[in-house]
Amino acid sequence: MAEEAVPLPLNLAEYEAAARAMLPRMAFDYIASGAHDEVTVRANRAAFAQWRLLPRMLAGVAAVDTTTTVLGQPVALPVLLAPTAFHRQAHPEGELATARGAKAAGTIFTLSTVATSAIEEVAPQAGPWWFQLYVYQDRAITRDLVQRAEAAGAAALVVTVDVPKLGRREADERNHFTLPPGVVAANFAQAGQQTLSDTSAGSGLTAYIGAQFDPALSWDDLAWLAGITKLPIIPKGILAPDDARLAFQNGARAIVVSNHGGRQLDSAVATLDALPAVVEAAQGQGEIYLDGGIRRGTDVLMALALGARAVLIGRPYVWGLAVGGAAGVQRVLSLLHEEIALDMLLCGCANVGAIDRALVVPVGPLRAGPTP
Repeated sequence: MAEEAVPLPLNLAEYEAAARAMLPRMAFDYIASGAHDEVTVRANRAAFAQWRLLPRMLAGVAAVDTTTTVLGQPVALPVLLAPTAFHRQAHPEGELATARGAKAAGTIFTLSTVATSAIEEVAPQAGPWWFQLYVYQDRAITRDLVQRAEAAGAAALVVTVDVPKLGRREADERNHFTLPPGVVAANFAQAGQQTLSDTSAGSGLTAYIGAQFDPALSWDDLAWLAGITKLPIIPKGILAPDDARLAFQNGARAIVVSNHGGRQLDSAVATLDALPAVVEAAQGQGEIYLDGGIRRGTDVLMALALGARAVLIGRPYVWGLAVGGAAGVQRVLSLLHEEIALDMLLCGCANVGAIDRALVVPVGPLRAGPTP
């Protein structure tokens, strides 16, 4: 008797459950966990529950257009892939599969500095892609990464600015996190930079970042980066409105409102809560993106309505990678794409440009008159 086919997950939460059942404990905990008590991890999701959509009827919308552009690059949907590390923990093809999945879905993949596939391996597999950069104490390492990314065809540099030191992730300490045998940080030649083998601090990643990353990163360094590359600079990790102003003053072309998925400073503000003030402070100087907590198409609509140009997802596409490789990544994005299209139609929005502040209202009784 033939075995019944296992049904594919129907949503991003089901992909997470499927990945949990498949992955080793150390790998799953590394991807899923946050800092300390995970207050911010939960807050990123809870923030969406504080808003409701206000659909318009009889809008004459028979079909919708989910396409948009980010820094001039057309994408099929306003969802990009955030940088996440060590994809070969989740699937043998690692970032190569992720890049193919993003390309098939028509969106942008952001390759991590600490990827398990090298820049030069990933670039030929990708569609449009960005490179995520950590700034090293040894500026020669940083300069080399920038030059390699630029030569390989990256369209932008996403500079992570919220990791002067690694947030305390107790799950990784408990598991003595290190990379599995045969899996390395592929962008580096030196063994100590590849293997994360020092677990004396509990987690090999904690020891690595403490030894390599520059904790004294400043706005001068952002300006320095803008001076050594022609690529657009996108700081990732902005939450305070004043930091948004400073980012654009120091050469940023766009910013990502992010709290590192709740993996750095616990009790930091949820990204959706931070978004409106950041958008106001930016005063249209550049595009604003958001990550953190996106799990449904309605989440995407809320973020766009509050001023984001696009959103980025992290953990969900890694669950897709674990379950189905490149096809799993593509399906996670396709599920979001389908939800966004349906939600837009039900809201009376014919295209992404029609999603504006009037689409969302705070939780509570609806009042007549202009949307607050």
